[in-house]
Amino acid sequence: MYNMEQYDGEDDYMHQEDDWDRDLLLDPAWEKQQRKTFTAWCNSHLRKAGTQIENIEEDFRDGLKLMLLLEVISGERLAKPERGKMRVHKISNVNKALDFIASKGVKLVSIGAEEIVDGNAKMTLGMIWTIILRFAIQDISVEETSAKEGLLLWCQRKTAPYKNVNIQNFHISWKDGLGFCALIHRHRPELIDYGKLRKDDPMTNLNTAFDVAEKYLDIPKMLDAEDIISTLRPDEKAVMTYVSCYYHAFSGKQKAETAANRICKVLAVNQENEQLMEDYEKLASDLLEWIRRTIPWLENRLPENTMQAMQQKLEDFRDYRRLHKPPKVQEKCQLEINFNTLQTKLRLSNRPAFMPSEGKMVSDINNAWGNLEGAEKGYEEWLLNEIRRLERLDHLAEKFRQKAAIHEAWTEGKEEMLQKRDYETASLSEIKALLKKHEAFESDLAAHQDRVEQIAAIAQELNELDYYDSPSVNARCQRICDQWDTLGALTQKRSEALQRTEKLLETIDQLYLEFAKRAAPFNNWMEGAMEDLQDTFIVHTIEEIQGLSTAHEQFKATLPEADKERQAILGIHNEISKIVQTYHVNMAGTNPYTTINPQEINNKWDKVRQLVPQRDQALIEEHARQQNNERLRRQFANQANVIGPWIQTKMEEIGRISIEMHGTLEDQLTHLRQYEKSIVNYKPKIDQLEGDHQLIQEALIFDNKHTNYTMEHIRVGWEQLLTTIARTINEIENQILTRDAKGISQEQLNEFRASFNHFDRKRSGIMDAEDFKTCLISIGYNLGENEFSRIMSIVDPNRMGIVTFQAFIDFMSRETADTDTADQVMASFKVLAGDKNYILADELRRELPPDQAEYCIARMAPYSGPDGVPGALDYMSFSTALYGESDL
Repeated sequence: MYNMEQYDGEDDYMHQEDDWDRDLLLDPAWEKQQRKTFTAWCNSHLRKAGTQIENIEEDFRDGLKLMLLLEVISGERLAKPERGKMRVHKISNVNKALDFIASKGVKLVSIGAEEIVDGNAKMTLGMIWTIILRFAIQDISVEETSAKEGLLLWCQRKTAPYKNVNIQNFHISWKDGLGFCALIHRHRPELIDYGKLRKDDPMTNLNTAFDVAEKYLDIPKMLDAEDIISTLRPDEKAVMTYVSCYYHAFSGKQKAETAANRICKVLAVNQENEQLMEDYEKLASDLLEWIRRTIPWLENRLPENTMQAMQQKLEDFRDYRRLHKPPKVQEKCQLEINFNTLQTKLRLSNRPAFMPSEGKMVSDINNAWGNLEGAEKGYEEWLLNEIRRLERLDHLAEKFRQKAAIHEAWTEGKEEMLQKRDYETASLSEIKALLKKHEAFESDLAAHQDRVEQIAAIAQELNELDYYDSPSVNARCQRICDQWDTLGALTQKRSEALQRTEKLLETIDQLYLEFAKRAAPFNNWMEGAMEDLQDTFIVHTIEEIQGLSTAHEQFKATLPEADKERQAILGIHNEISKIVQTYHVNMAGTNPYTTINPQEINNKWDKVRQLVPQRDQALIEEHARQQNNERLRRQFANQANVIGPWIQTKMEEIGRISIEMHGTLEDQLTHLRQYEKSIVNYKPKIDQLEGDHQLIQEALIFDNKHTNYTMEHIRVGWEQLLTTIARTINEIENQILTRDAKGISQEQLNEFRASFNHFDRKRSGIMDAEDFKTCLISIGYNLGENEFSRIMSIVDPNRMGIVTFQAFIDFMSRETADTDTADQVMASFKVLAGDKNYILADELRRELPPDQAEYCIARMAPYSGPDGVPGALDYMSFSTALYGESDL
């Protein structure tokens, strides 16, 4: 039996094997997972030798397949095995296998050949796990970590892009199956549609990973999805063994990719260098060809005959300097840079130096460039000298063209303007404007004389210098001179015609002005007269109509003088017509100072003469109407001045009767009814006054200086009189009712009246709140604010702030008489209810008359007390409502 001591160094990953204690039992779930995983792992190697195992603890007992497994996974030959069937032969073979494992630096703790031969499952699984660690996991190295930590780090690095995967260990981190799927998808994304996987479906995830790994990656199924899901903490060794197969499957692919990348990198460098060589050759050829074409163009010194052609040559040369040469300078510079860069890259990649084709060395290009600049050096100077030579002659010709063009533009339309006969239909103001405009033109014409002379002088100089286009210059100069002579003759002719027309129009204009000055006020007078004669007058008195008649007579006295003015105005117009006919003046329009014409003056004058008699008749009719209105005013005033004071007197007498305490209430009532009868008998006089008022309204009479009374005053006073006598009679009747109902004596009533009259300071039959409060205090009431508010709510339920005598009587009688209260009514209902707090409808119908019983049933609210029964009615709230202490 081996009991090897722990060794130091990087084999510390084996420390977990201290867990293989022969005295401990494996978790059944873990043992099951290990059996399946370790068996599948062993078979994945044994099948390379054409065999496999079925039962891990039975098939390794003779040591033969164990030795074969070690040979396959190590690639080394072990000692020749014993072929006997005896126990000693089996122990010998197992010891040979254990010796080989120990020779690889593996610590075997409490694992002996006897346990393996005896088929000890725990020891056999521990041995296989030791082999897996040594040959499948120990050599894994990732970022300076190895073995288990290296494998864990590799898993974390590969699954880092997957947010729903978090690998922290080799047990619960793999339960949802996404870790296995992520490893496959990271290296072979075409095998798994990772986006369709769900974290809440671990069974599908695990089976998908196991099936894909077996089918496409040659990794056998070493785990069961059901076992992983059902186990709270999957077996770490089983998971680590299975994950290591993924590492070995994908690490081989990574090495192949690294080799391919190295080859691609070398080829890419070589291709880049070849491209740089081709680019250099092409750029050098293009640049030399451009230099070859450009040098002959720069050496051409043949001059042009015109300034324009020479300027085009200079512009071409400037384009060459600005547009064509700078890119070539850049190309030359880039060529040298590319050549140096290429040589550097070749030297760094251990390639031979680049040798350009013959004639395309950098030195060859520099020589050709020097020849180009030599040809370019004198070309611009020659161009400038030629341009200066042609500049003076060309400038002189351009000066001629400019002056000629300016003069021709100025003369355009001038002949047509001078030949116009617009003055024949122009007014005087337009003629004066035309004269001023013509004078300005004459000044402008004189000023242009110098320009015409300059044009002729320039044309003469161009002829002397033998300008190539002299014929066209001479022809143009002759046209300008001929046109100049024509303009002078037309200018003189138009000036004479304008001055002659101006004199005739000034005479007519003076007559027009005089006509306008006299016609305007006369026209205004006639329009005002027509407006006054047709104006609808509204008068209310005889004096007003007499004033209108007097003014009309005064107006008629002015008509003869007005007719003389009309004749004089028409005479001015006749004189204008005579001048127009005599001198054949073509009048362009009407009088510029006025729109009034003789026909309009005559029409308005005729209209005025027609309106005068019509106005006379209207004034006569209105005078008669005002006389009738005055009669109606006096008739109404005589009656109103009697009826108004009579109503006021009766109102005062009724007020005294209601306030004074003469006799009994019955005496006062009799007296008031006699007053009422006498007032009613006065009604025919009111009706008669209404008839007179109707006549006044029909005549549209709105004021009456003979009386201060209007019909509305009389109506209101009469209605107040009837209302007051009726209200006063009603108050006395109510007082009698109150006295009889409450048992109040006449002396008490007199006392109440005396108190009320005393505090009715305004003698209006009412007291305000403060007077009422003072009255109560005077008769012995001790009032607080709340108590007074309660009393006011009784006597003034409408909250008007006043107390009438009837309200005062009601309050005082209630305070002094014995009356029923809400409590007394409640006590009566309680008797009917048999001392209950509620009453039933049958009880009401039994004890009260039918109509009163139904009245109570319809208005009583349902009883809601705890002692109530169905159909119970609340007589307490009903009783308080009867006296206004709550809502009924």
